[in-house]
Amino acid sequence: MGDKHYPDGILLGRARVPGHDHPRIVTVRNGELVDITTRGLATVRDIAESGNAAQHVRDAAGVSLGSVDSALANSVAANTDVSKPSLLSPIDLQAIKASGVTFVVSLLERVIEEQARGDKARADALRGDITGLIGTDLSELVPGSETAMKVKAALIERGVWSQYLEVGIGPDAEIFTKGQPMSSVGYGAEVGLHPVSSWNNPEPEVALVVTSSGQIIGATLGNDVNLRDVEGRSALLLGKAKDNNASASLGPFIRLFDGEFTLETVKQSEISLRVEGEDGFVLEGHSSMNQISRTPESLVAATIGGHHQYPDGLVLYLGTMFAPVKDRDGAGKGFTHKLGDVVSISTSELGTLSNRVNLSTICPPWTYGASHLLRDLAKADLL
Repeated sequence: MGDKHYPDGILLGRARVPGHDHPRIVTVRNGELVDITTRGLATVRDIAESGNAAQHVRDAAGVSLGSVDSALANSVAANTDVSKPSLLSPIDLQAIKASGVTFVVSLLERVIEEQARGDKARADALRGDITGLIGTDLSELVPGSETAMKVKAALIERGVWSQYLEVGIGPDAEIFTKGQPMSSVGYGAEVGLHPVSSWNNPEPEVALVVTSSGQIIGATLGNDVNLRDVEGRSALLLGKAKDNNASASLGPFIRLFDGEFTLETVKQSEISLRVEGEDGFVLEGHSSMNQISRTPESLVAATIGGHHQYPDGLVLYLGTMFAPVKDRDGAGKGFTHKLGDVVSISTSELGTLSNRVNLSTICPPWTYGASHLLRDLAKADLL
């Protein structure tokens, strides 16, 4: 899982700290986890909405909670000692949203492979047809453009249109609710699979932190755990495929934008994925953010604006180009999770997010919601 799980920069997160009923707001300074919880800015939501989140986190007075590495080690579910600090998901009251089918090049390649059924010549012919319509490689196709509509017409003529292609190259992005505020899990926690699923996968993604005004102020890593068989049966089952106990993982920290780390940095990120199974199976892959077909700004605009407001802000998963196909239990059987898999998602800019896979019915139930947080903060005179 690498030697360093967190990056440099202005980091914002949440931690469970002994002696406190509510999550504490933390940052990282010189390898130390520092508690910066203060009255009036006792939630990540309030810091994000303050108008100067990066400056506040950089300058706030704080108390050391010990080394970050110790807190990270203590955040791994099997190792957690409740008498020591451990990390939580770095967001609290924000809505948890996600975008799908945002990498056209990987989507069209999967369509081509499906249609060709292993026939390389047929695949080359279909790819050539599409490339001829685009005039360049698939990664240059702009969703909703006149050229994209020509590709859509050509694919419909071939009988290969689908709901995924519609949101992949059509005018409207796929935006859905991944989970409810306070429901996400953080570094080291178990991530959950609904027990009805027998074909599922991790989705390694960057997630943007967006204020109620639509301003993008930072980013973190996310695992948009997905049930491929459930979603494959019907797009109307997307909620069941995506929103289950412990199915939204974020962390380890939010890295706030400053002079060195910006949205442009995010757009060039290389995301690495590693899955290590108790059966010795190892899966590795990567996703290049510079291959995304809809800009992060356009995905945010499709989520929040005059048509929809989020008074507590939101976090938006940006999608992935990675679809695991490595055979696990024999030729042609493809990939699916097994309980106990350790999923690690990494970028040099955002660190490493690691989680162990379990059933959503066995993962710790979600019992601490927005009402509990507000009551505890009021009791501590922090509101």
